[in-house]
Amino acid sequence: MENLRSFTITIEKAVPEREVIVQTIYLDHISGTPLHPQVKEAMTGYIQGNFGNPISQHKIGDAAMEALETAREKVANLINAKASEIVFASGGSESVNHAIKGAAFAAGEKKRHIITSNIEHQSVQKSLRMLMKHGFRVTSLPVDRYGLVDPGEVEKAISDDTILVTIMRANNEIGTLEPIAEIGKITRTRGITFHTDAVASIGVLPFDVDELGVDLASLAANQFYGPPGVGALYIRSKTRIMPLIDGGIQENNQRAGTQNMIGIVGMGKAAELAKKEMPARTEHVLRLKRAFTDRLKTIEDITFHGHPELCLPHLLSFAVHYVEGESMVLMLDEKNVCLSTRSACASGSLRASHVLIATGVDYAAAQGTLIFSCGIMNTIEEMDTAFDVLKDSIAFLRNMSPLYRKKRDKDREEK
Repeated sequence: MENLRSFTITIEKAVPEREVIVQTIYLDHISGTPLHPQVKEAMTGYIQGNFGNPISQHKIGDAAMEALETAREKVANLINAKASEIVFASGGSESVNHAIKGAAFAAGEKKRHIITSNIEHQSVQKSLRMLMKHGFRVTSLPVDRYGLVDPGEVEKAISDDTILVTIMRANNEIGTLEPIAEIGKITRTRGITFHTDAVASIGVLPFDVDELGVDLASLAANQFYGPPGVGALYIRSKTRIMPLIDGGIQENNQRAGTQNMIGIVGMGKAAELAKKEMPARTEHVLRLKRAFTDRLKTIEDITFHGHPELCLPHLLSFAVHYVEGESMVLMLDEKNVCLSTRSACASGSLRASHVLIATGVDYAAAQGTLIFSCGIMNTIEEMDTAFDVLKDSIAFLRNMSPLYRKKRDKDREEK
């Protein structure tokens, strides 16, 4: 961890007759993490010395196959799985699509029911919508105000034709950790395949496929300082699932096509580092998150989303009342502070977050919500700077808000 203290994220802005390097405070790690320096070294090292196809039957192919299986072993070790149970993919969304559609179509015509929750990622929701067009039936369960699914409701929803339960491990907008182990016990008892979208949590928190009782788990390298565009699907041995991509025999016949070796090597190294550094990383980001939270509490009319304890250690979701979220993001970006308003896959949408609405947050608060997610390369000093910028932005925008002025005048009259 110490070798990362000097690592900074910078952007370059060209100005007349000179070039200025401006340091940017990046607090949007849930959308994607910076590449760990050691991961970058592993990837560039592979590029310089390797170019073979793993299925080629010669020395160059053998070297690629060795690198592929070494990376697979490292990813498996991160979640206490067997290397043979890891299938590499192009990212978290492909992994989710493979898990849900693959398990559904493998069931044939006899069973057509799937259980999920109201706060799942769009890759889950859109996969299920596609399946519904093919005659599958979906039960989407409500959550409480913290975003928690009730395992008892999962059990009640199970029917004779239920083939799959898909509940995320951690929500990528509010950070709440779902009771996956409890749900896993239910699905095991009932003999139902259990998938969890664990993209936001694997590499951030400990994840053991046996302790949690999952049969399928989706993960992505860019959530734990690996490269974007590469992920994996854990498939427990003997789990019935069909491939989405047909062609060659790669990935144990589960995903045809030549593997993204550079990305996979990077993911393997990132998984190895995440396993080793996780306790220190968690301690560091928790300290940053608590510091930022304490500062936010000094500003009036801010409310926090998600569970206060059962949550991701690096993510904080909060609503700034009387202010529109997109405006805050733009003002912060002008001051070189990067936060987000919602999931990266849903950014650009004018609709309020379905996650926040599902937890009972009103539309105005949902539109005024920001997502803070820090990382191992951030510092306490950056928290101070980011907070000062945010505080000034809130004050500026609230002074322009007729709703806030009305509220302020009312408070003065009551005093």
